[in-house]
Amino acid sequence: MPHPVPAVEHVLPPAEHWELVAAVLTALPLVMRRRYPLAAYWAVMGATLLHRGAVAADATTVAFASGLIAAYSAAVYSPHRKAVAGSLLAGVVPYTLFPLVPEVDKGLVPVLVLLPVGLAAHGVHTWRQRTRTLQEEQRAALRRAVDQERSRIARELHDVVSHNVSMMTIQAGAARRVLDTAPDQAREALLAVEAAGQSAMSELRHVMGLLTMTSDGADPAAEADLAPQPGLDRLPELADRVRDSGVPVELTVRGAPAELPAGVDLAAYRVVQEALTNTVKHATGAGVSVVVEYAPGELRVEVTDSGGRPRPAGPGDGRGLVGLRERLALYGGTLHTGPRPGGGFRVRAVIPVEGP
Repeated sequence: MPHPVPAVEHVLPPAEHWELVAAVLTALPLVMRRRYPLAAYWAVMGATLLHRGAVAADATTVAFASGLIAAYSAAVYSPHRKAVAGSLLAGVVPYTLFPLVPEVDKGLVPVLVLLPVGLAAHGVHTWRQRTRTLQEEQRAALRRAVDQERSRIARELHDVVSHNVSMMTIQAGAARRVLDTAPDQAREALLAVEAAGQSAMSELRHVMGLLTMTSDGADPAAEADLAPQPGLDRLPELADRVRDSGVPVELTVRGAPAELPAGVDLAAYRVVQEALTNTVKHATGAGVSVVVEYAPGELRVEVTDSGGRPRPAGPGDGRGLVGLRERLALYGGTLHTGPRPGGGFRVRAVIPVEGP
């Protein structure tokens, strides 16, 4: 028959009420150990120093265990690595000066050795997981930024090329038709083609210069003799170019012109440019009305045409309006497009702006 295992009886020594309160106060800051790990660590250390071991042994054990948990939480959850390292080193000093380490049985020594090792291994594993997660988030953010920049560049190139090439095509066709019968008109049309080409090259150099700018070395954009990006102040020039192609344009500005952010100014200009381009491409003989209104808290841009003889749709039609919606959405703006009840087409944009 197996020998009976002798029973071990451990009688706890009596403890004063204030000793139990001190132990509870020492463990209480651990409630916030994940949200404020470093502050919880110092709160535990401060509560531990209140009794400095001059209490019952069980209370000292609770204080010591609370200190271990607080130190582990600070090492694992706090993002302030240097502050944590300094705090942990400073926390060792009280344990060397005061009797804060409880006496333990020899059988518990392996547990006390393996427990910190296990906690440290878990902390390293958790830190590596957090590092991998952060790296994946950074890579995903970089991919999103690259996609957004690619879309922005595509919109910008479309707006620059589509308008000016459309103007050049219309003017070149007009010059060809009157070349033999009206050389002077053909010459004017060719001059308009030249002006549109120069404008396109200027804006393309601007876009390409921005793409090749780097933080080191010479600035390619500065060497390209770039003009600033167009804004609403260049609408008269844009309207004149469209008039030269044979499309009557009426430009109206309402309200007191206000200084706009560069992005909003460019977006509003692109709305008018895209709408005029579509009219030239798809509605031969139509008249166009452009209204820019500076209203309190918002900028309104409306372009309407009277309709005309429709031209066959070309490839890529509709891409410009999609790009405009995306561009305006960056500034909280909206774009509404569609046919007018009495004929023709309307493009209306509303962009919120901050007051002076």
